[in-house]
Amino acid sequence: MHVAGFLITLGVLFLAGLAADQFGRATHLPRVTTLLFLGLIAGNAGMGLIPLDVAMWFDEVSIVALTMVAFLLGGSLTRENLVRHGRAILTISISIVAATLVVVSFGLAAIGLPFGLALVLAAIATATAPAAMTDVIKQSGVSNSFTQTLKGVVAIDDAWGLIAFSVVLVLAGQTDGWTTITATAMWDFGGAIVLGVALGVPAAYLTGRLKPGEPVQAEAIGIVFLTAGLALWLEVSFLVTGMVAGAVIENLARHHDRAFHEIEHIQWPFMILFFLLAGATLDVEAFGLMGWAGVAFLILRTVARVVGGYCGARLGGLPRRQAHWYGPALLPQAGVAVGMALVAGEQFPNWAASIMAFTLASTVAFEVLGPPLTLMSIRRTADTD
Repeated sequence: MHVAGFLITLGVLFLAGLAADQFGRATHLPRVTTLLFLGLIAGNAGMGLIPLDVAMWFDEVSIVALTMVAFLLGGSLTRENLVRHGRAILTISISIVAATLVVVSFGLAAIGLPFGLALVLAAIATATAPAAMTDVIKQSGVSNSFTQTLKGVVAIDDAWGLIAFSVVLVLAGQTDGWTTITATAMWDFGGAIVLGVALGVPAAYLTGRLKPGEPVQAEAIGIVFLTAGLALWLEVSFLVTGMVAGAVIENLARHHDRAFHEIEHIQWPFMILFFLLAGATLDVEAFGLMGWAGVAFLILRTVARVVGGYCGARLGGLPRRQAHWYGPALLPQAGVAVGMALVAGEQFPNWAASIMAFTLASTVAFEVLGPPLTLMSIRRTADTD
């Protein structure tokens, strides 16, 4: 692509993102949903207006955008927030992962899928969409115990899900055995935690010194790119690394007024590209490969989230009025699930086509339908403490 075409495409995408944002405000739809639909219409599944060269940026853009999201989610795990909502965050996140594993695996097995395949699909179904949910929470403008707890749950539930996924690979017949999978999981999470602390501690004390109260923009961009790059280089989870670094900085950087003020400022252009390109690369043909078992998969995941969210909230001591809405709020699903599906497909080649079809179709469904349900859940609890 020529430089002129490159710049024109970028300009159109950013302006389209601005238009989608304004449309979302006018219609009260989450801007995530409008951006995804816009990308879907303009992408290969629609009018084919987004050049292939631009669509190929998706991996790089998503890594940067999701690392920023991880920093902001980690920043919500402050001492004060954990003291107030820590019990609820743990019970909801663990309950939802457990309910999803049980309901989806046994439900799919009951309609005739091999139990190993059903178990793998259930583990993939535990994944959520941190970027979409974070943006919906921000767009709602609501800050109460429900949204604070929701941020905490989003920050750690994918970690529980990835741990469960690693165990499921062994239970479903992974030939390398417990030792290999355990070592891989320990490196992915343990290494990410160590790297997050190693980056977060010096950053907490060094950033925000040039301009009192908050880091300058170059510092914010530098920390995000350094975190994402080192995590990829060391082959550890960049999401966990960003989350840990964000939590460390937020809790140790007492000289900051708003430790992530500049990340909040620079995040939106990356999010526009992320959601537009996500929509452009969605594979809607996957719906045709699933059949009735795919419909059952969507229903089972929805039921599991609703039941798990309610039970976890009640175990966490939350009021009944809020408890009903955690499950619907946690329905969005995105890139983490696709990553799980790719790994599972490599381990089980005979199931690879089915795994990818189910995952891609559910990602399309829950990425489009999930954010409006998240926004509705937040608004239904907006007048609670």
